[in-house]
Amino acid sequence: MPVASDPRSAWIESTLGAMTLEQKAGEMTQLTLGALLEGTNPYEPTEPHRLDLEKVRKAVETYHIGSVLNCGNHAFTLERWRELVSQLQTVAAERFPATPILYGVDAVHGANYTTGAALSPQQIGLAATWNPELVYDLAAGTALELQAAGTPWNFAPILDVGRDPRWPRFWETFGEDPMLVSRLGVAAVTGTQSVGVAATMKHFLGYSMPLTGKDRTPAWIPERQLHEIFVPPFRAAIEAGAMTVMINSSEISGIPVHSDEALLTGLLREELGFGGLAVTDWEDIKYLVHRHKVAATYKDAVEMAIRAGIDMSMVPADLKFPALVVELVREGRISEDRIDASVRRILAVKWDLGLVAESNPPAEHVVDASWRAGQRQACLEAAEQSITLLKNASQTLPLSADRPIWVSGPTAHSLAALNGGWTGTWQGTDPRYDTPGAITAVEALKSSWNADVFHFELAMDFDAGDIAAAVRDFRRHDGAQVAVVFLGEMPYTEMAGNDEEVQLNANQTALVEALAATGASVVGVYLGGRPRRMEAAVEALDGFIMGYLPGNEGGTAIARVLNGAVNPSGHLPFTWPRKTGAHLTYDHKYTETLDLDSSFTAFNPLFEFGSGLNYSTLELVDFQTDQTVYNLQDTIRAQVTLRNAGQRAAEDVVHLYSHDHVASVTPSVWRLAGFERVAVQAGESVDIAYELPVQQLGFVGRDLAYVVEPGDFTLRIDSLTTTISVNP
Repeated sequence: MPVASDPRSAWIESTLGAMTLEQKAGEMTQLTLGALLEGTNPYEPTEPHRLDLEKVRKAVETYHIGSVLNCGNHAFTLERWRELVSQLQTVAAERFPATPILYGVDAVHGANYTTGAALSPQQIGLAATWNPELVYDLAAGTALELQAAGTPWNFAPILDVGRDPRWPRFWETFGEDPMLVSRLGVAAVTGTQSVGVAATMKHFLGYSMPLTGKDRTPAWIPERQLHEIFVPPFRAAIEAGAMTVMINSSEISGIPVHSDEALLTGLLREELGFGGLAVTDWEDIKYLVHRHKVAATYKDAVEMAIRAGIDMSMVPADLKFPALVVELVREGRISEDRIDASVRRILAVKWDLGLVAESNPPAEHVVDASWRAGQRQACLEAAEQSITLLKNASQTLPLSADRPIWVSGPTAHSLAALNGGWTGTWQGTDPRYDTPGAITAVEALKSSWNADVFHFELAMDFDAGDIAAAVRDFRRHDGAQVAVVFLGEMPYTEMAGNDEEVQLNANQTALVEALAATGASVVGVYLGGRPRRMEAAVEALDGFIMGYLPGNEGGTAIARVLNGAVNPSGHLPFTWPRKTGAHLTYDHKYTETLDLDSSFTAFNPLFEFGSGLNYSTLELVDFQTDQTVYNLQDTIRAQVTLRNAGQRAAEDVVHLYSHDHVASVTPSVWRLAGFERVAVQAGESVDIAYELPVQQLGFVGRDLAYVVEPGDFTLRIDSLTTTISVNP
């Protein structure tokens, strides 16, 4: 047994030493709240939700469970959260040794299961801000809400790299580039943990690239690609001190990750140095039997997962798991030392979160109307920074708020379309749990426009007759300066969002084309979590704005961008494909662009990674580096000047890319090497400096080791390029 050298270690070791094997197995068990509520079905508990104290005592005192998650299907008020969690902790305090309940929730864009909490853009929208400081602040604000509720374990952020827009959890990612995901992921982790709430790195590893594009289906990822693309965000978050990790529900190259010792121990623990708590995803140990077919029995699956490196099982409603752990130890199939290792990690998190009286609990934070108003303002700023202007023919935008506009489209009058999944409920589709007082996009336009806003309501399933009626209504309001059409999708989460086509609904394209045929200007606003095939619709539009899933303040942000109160500054964190079957990420290889008729022309996206327009005239000039020849341990210092020749102050994101001319593994055409978000006043210039370590120009080589090979490299900012050389 390790020697206790400090109060933390002393408590962990004394608690562990006082535990029976059954109690240790219980610590490794996580139940969903529904299993502790009144009712016969844990997934449909009786309303209103109330704890069944008999179930609670059985789970806590008999089965010794260490953790609870979820919300019993829908959001609660902060006061109700406190009441529920307090009741659980009171029962837990009565057991010996007295170990508190570790409570976890999915608060992925604000405290989305707390009524009245501020809701920010979803991760894909935050990625479009390219603003780590903003992500940090929002994560800290969310964490304070969770801490006040007594739920100090957040199952966020997602560090999966969004390479395939068919994947229905694409909108939960920070985009398609490992550097962008790493920088924003670290900001989210450190922001969350800055106030004493545990962040969770999700989902280790390779979850976001299933071959079919469908959720929880197999990935086939070569080792080099795994280490080059999918490992870096986790490595960065571990180095930043991430406390917990959630494991990928699926499989890589035929091996379910929950059973993969090479990944969960060899890579995660030994190579990356992660010492925190590893929790399964929903029922995933049992799925080793039922879905993956690699274990004959649940007991075999438990042995397999614990040997691989699992610390805690999200069971989430059955209590067979702890008994099976006990049996496996007593049969000699798993050592008690291995169980002790997991329990130490769990107890360490409980201590570090201040759940133990002796551990200096964090000061109570006051969550009141005034504080929440500040959080909503931060969410508004995030939404404004995320909104991405992708087309502006003939300077159609911004619009004049003194002239009438006509508004329609199936997402114009929907809070659900602004927020997406994980909002009030898992799928985010139940309006009973909309935030009181939040307004839709059309309501925001009406409140911010000086002139009339004519709204023609359309449901998502509108037909040709509805389109004809919409065009007639638009013609009746011939004083409107423009038609603003809100396009997009309704919320979905996880497997519910599987979609083989991933294209804009045909009726939405038909609506845009019918309005454009009147000869009027048409502006489209897309609300959704992933790029869809919509070339025809974009072609017919005069202006096109990507709104992502901007949260409750998104309607106001969109209105402010449309009327010019805000100069748009978002940039795409992904490549928008032109065709469903021809998706390439920006960092593709030369051979991926081979075309039968004209070589190297097959990369032809609808919008490129990093795209984003604004209402100012911006120009990049004078790109230079401090040297032209560098050694392997040097740092490249580059500079470029951003000029604003327009009449409006602007913010912009300036990207630095690199290209390796010759490499032993085929190089990407371009790779993101850095980015800076900058503000520049009208008529002024700003110098932007980058520090790029030469070591960052490397790649995972043929022997799967990271290497920087000497030679020539091109650096690019926008259309400006320079070539440097790296010495051996």
